[in-house]
Amino acid sequence: MDVAIFILIVLAFVTVSGALSKLVRVPLPVLQIAIGAALAWPARGIHFEIEPELFLLVFIPPLLFGDAFSAPKRELMALRGPILDLAIGLVFFTIVGFGYALHWLVPSIPLVVAFALAAVLSPTDAVAVSSIVDRTSVPPRLMHILEGESLLNDASGLVMFRFAVAAALTGSFSFANASLSFLYAVAVGILAGIAALFIAAKSLQILGRITSTPPEAQVLVIVLLPFVAYLIAEHFGASGILAAVTAGLLTGYSGIVRHMAVSARIQAFSLWSMLIFMFNGALFILLGLQLPDIIRKVPPELTTRHWLFEPALTVLLLTLCLIGLRFIWIWIGDIGAMLAARFDKREAAPFGFRVRLAGSVAGVRGAITLAGILSLPLALQDGSPFPARDLVIFLAAGVIICSLAIASLTLPAIARGLVEPGDDPGAAEERKARVGAANAAIAKVESLASEGSEGEAADARLAIAESVVSIYRRRIALSDDGDEARADARDSGRLEVELRLAGIEAERAELDKMLRRGDINDRTARKLFTEVTFSEAVLKGRAQP
Repeated sequence: MDVAIFILIVLAFVTVSGALSKLVRVPLPVLQIAIGAALAWPARGIHFEIEPELFLLVFIPPLLFGDAFSAPKRELMALRGPILDLAIGLVFFTIVGFGYALHWLVPSIPLVVAFALAAVLSPTDAVAVSSIVDRTSVPPRLMHILEGESLLNDASGLVMFRFAVAAALTGSFSFANASLSFLYAVAVGILAGIAALFIAAKSLQILGRITSTPPEAQVLVIVLLPFVAYLIAEHFGASGILAAVTAGLLTGYSGIVRHMAVSARIQAFSLWSMLIFMFNGALFILLGLQLPDIIRKVPPELTTRHWLFEPALTVLLLTLCLIGLRFIWIWIGDIGAMLAARFDKREAAPFGFRVRLAGSVAGVRGAITLAGILSLPLALQDGSPFPARDLVIFLAAGVIICSLAIASLTLPAIARGLVEPGDDPGAAEERKARVGAANAAIAKVESLASEGSEGEAADARLAIAESVVSIYRRRIALSDDGDEARADARDSGRLEVELRLAGIEAERAELDKMLRRGDINDRTARKLFTEVTFSEAVLKGRAQP
């Protein structure tokens, strides 16, 4: 099939899945995997070979960069202890525990290959979790830990996967060399992300000095940033995944956005939202497209007793093993945190049983696992087939699906009631920020209004200033802690929004008539329609409860 047609078909079904998920109330990743499997299941369905390295380059850097950029940096820094504990400690614990369990359960898989599968199954997918369960029903602390873990364990898991594959290819393994290589991959990966960020900042500065540069050129610099970081790190044999994550985490702190024009910032944020939705959807549809071929080629090692129940039971047991290892590690970490708090004579905040269980079930596997396992070489250095390659690919795909299914069925029930009803701490923090910003704006406007002018000019200046200040006072009233004050301000604000939206609708209708009559051309109409659309989006955002 032509590549262009294939891409268009995938994007079309990503769009369809976004609408269907609201109608059938199925988690979006599960629905997208089902759509992909349905497209590929018939003999004449869609079949497409994926190049793993290209797959990693195209999809992983922008997704990880977007997740890192939008992640709450303050919370991640405050929770760096448990995040690093899961992102590094749990990865090694999983490799050892799951590797031996897999070798015991399926003896035909060599131990080093079992370790490779365990390593590639270590990375988790927090994006899939957030689409399965409402973020507001999961304790914020747990959700932040899951997000931070998924950003970092991709790098640690895939680096260890490469070591295990190299050991399988060469037949030897050195712990000292592996440790040094791991530290090198991490350090150079972080430096590559910083270097790419520096290149992007300089590029934006140069483009900013050229007054005729279109904002789209600045947006393109931000779009290319994660790919540049990834390629620099991979060129030096380091972790491209960690480079993309580093660039995303530091983009906000670096302040490179200040070099962009306002229109470029708006376009960049809108474009990234669309790209994240598109890439995530395409990933899960591509996973679904691989399933029929993987299922049709069930390895004979798993069908000695029954063609269906034995492979299904093996996948289920391995998935439960991953969940159990995760629960044990979280429980041990909780005990360690309580002991450390007691030693330091400070109050501890341990997780309860249900939170530990939710954190264990929420460790679903996703696209990183699929991309990694498909990158297994076909043959060893002597030309013989790579041992148990088809078998571990089948098991990896099965664990991805099984972990998603278990989380979809159980996580909403486990998470129900974990968060006490009441005011969201994030909403209270947002109201505080709005009030502080509005008070600062009022003080600045009033100070400017009282400067300089006299007579009619001064009266006009004060009248305009009062009009501007009234907008900020209404914003403060909407953020007031008193229910009655907020209700009054909300009613008046709602009336204002309704009237302004009606005016915008009239503007749009008149512009459409003028375009049809030929009074304005397409370029003018597009510019004015864009302005009207942005105004409408802002007003509708204000109208949300």
